[in-house]
Amino acid sequence: MASLAGLLKQRGFKVTGSDTAAYPPMSDFLASISIPILQPYSEANLKPRPDLVIVGNAISRGNPELEYVLDERILLRSMPDILFDLFLRTRQPLVVAGTHGKTTTTSMLAWIFQSAGKDPSFLVGGIAENFGSSFALRQGKHFIIEGDEYDTAFFDKGPKFLHYFPQAVILTSVEFDHADIYADLDAVKLAFKRLVNLVPRKGRIIAYDANQNVDECITKALCPVERYGMKEDSFWRITNLQFEPERTTWTVLRDGKEPVNFDFALAGEFNVLNATAAAAMAANHGIDPPQIVEALKSFKSVKRRLEIKAEIDGITIIDDFAHHPTAIAATLGALRVRYPGARLWAIFEPRSNTLRRKVLQKELVSSLAVADEIVITPIFKPEAVPEDERLTTASVVNGLKRAGKPARELADADAIVEAVAPELRSGDVVAILSNGGFGGIYEKLPRRLEELRGVQRA
Repeated sequence: MASLAGLLKQRGFKVTGSDTAAYPPMSDFLASISIPILQPYSEANLKPRPDLVIVGNAISRGNPELEYVLDERILLRSMPDILFDLFLRTRQPLVVAGTHGKTTTTSMLAWIFQSAGKDPSFLVGGIAENFGSSFALRQGKHFIIEGDEYDTAFFDKGPKFLHYFPQAVILTSVEFDHADIYADLDAVKLAFKRLVNLVPRKGRIIAYDANQNVDECITKALCPVERYGMKEDSFWRITNLQFEPERTTWTVLRDGKEPVNFDFALAGEFNVLNATAAAAMAANHGIDPPQIVEALKSFKSVKRRLEIKAEIDGITIIDDFAHHPTAIAATLGALRVRYPGARLWAIFEPRSNTLRRKVLQKELVSSLAVADEIVITPIFKPEAVPEDERLTTASVVNGLKRAGKPARELADADAIVEAVAPELRSGDVVAILSNGGFGGIYEKLPRRLEELRGVQRA
C-alpha cells in the first residue's frame, strides 16, 4: 500500500493514508516523500471528502473509516485493481510470485533491467536498497511487480496477483501459507494454477526445479516454461556454488551450455536461487549476460531481509522479515554459512497469520533449532486467532528443549532487551525474526548494548 501511495503521488494525485501504528522502514519512507500517515483510523481522516479511497486487505468491516466510506458511498477500489487500471494495463507486467523470495527477486530483477538501461517501472513489498525506494514509475515498457497470493480486499477474497495479467512469471516456490485465508495446501496451489493460466502463449514462466508443488502448478501452462535450480536437466542449472566470508559465487549453465559466472555479497543458497531466476527472466528479455553479472554484483539487498542493523563490540544484530518456518530456516542457515563459528541467536515474534497458528508448529520448532539460543515472545494479538487454532509458544519452547536447544519465552521486546543484552558476547550474531515492528527491539537492543559496553555501534 505504501508503494502504491508513492506511485499515485508520482502520477500526480494528492495522497494520504491511515494506519493503526505505522513503523519503519515504510513509515520513514512515506515521510521522506511527503505522504502523511494519519493515526489512528478515524472518520476525520476522510475529511474533506476524497475522490477515491483504496482499501488494503488488512481492512475489515468495523473499521471506522471503511464504515464511513460505505455510508457516504465514496468511490472505493482495491489496491491491485487500481494498479492494473492506472499502471499495468499499458505496460508489460513481469510478475514475481511464490511463497518465498518474492521481494528480493523482484528487487533483483528491477535492478538488472535498470542497469541494462531498460528504464523499468516496479513495485515491491520492501525498500530496495539500490533504489532507496519500493517503487518507480518510468518510461520503459516493462512493469516489474511482486505478485502476492494474499487476498485483495474485504470485498474481493481472490489473490492480488490475479489482477495483474502478467506477460511473464517467475515462480519461486509453493507452500502452505496464509493460514487465515487458505484452508489447506490444495487451496494455495489452486491460486497459483490460476496465475499460471493467465500467462499468454507468447509469454514465459521461469519456475524453480525442486518443489513438487511448483511442478503441479505449471503442468497446464500454455506458454514455454523454463526451470531453474540445481537439477542436471534444468534449463538454468546452478553449479560450482561456493560461500566465502564476504561473497557468494556460482555458475549458471543455459540449457547445458554457455556457462556464466556470478558473484555477489549476499549470503545463502536461497539468494543464489533468487538471483538465478531474475537472471533467467532478464536473459529472456534481451539483456546480455555481462550486463546481468555486473548488475547482480552491485545488488545490495532489501530492507528487512538479512539486514545488519548494528555491529557493537563484535556483536552483529540482524533484522529479517520472518513469516514462515521455511523462511526462518533459510535465514538462519544463511547466517550459519556467513558467520561460521559464531553463537547464533534467534529472537522470534510469532506475528504473521500463519505463524500465529499451530498448523506449522512442528516445522517452526525445526527451523528455530538451527540457532544456538532461542528467545520467543507470546504471539501477536492472540485474540485475533481462534483458541483451537492458536500456536502454543510453550509447546514450541518445550520442543526446542527436547531437541537440546536453550529456549525460553519472554513477555515482550523490553523484557528481551533486559535479559539478553547482558548475555551477549563478542562474536555473537543475533537474528531478530518478525514481520512487524516487534516493540521497537531493532533500536532498543543496540542502544542497551551501547549502554552496557560503553561503545558506539559500527
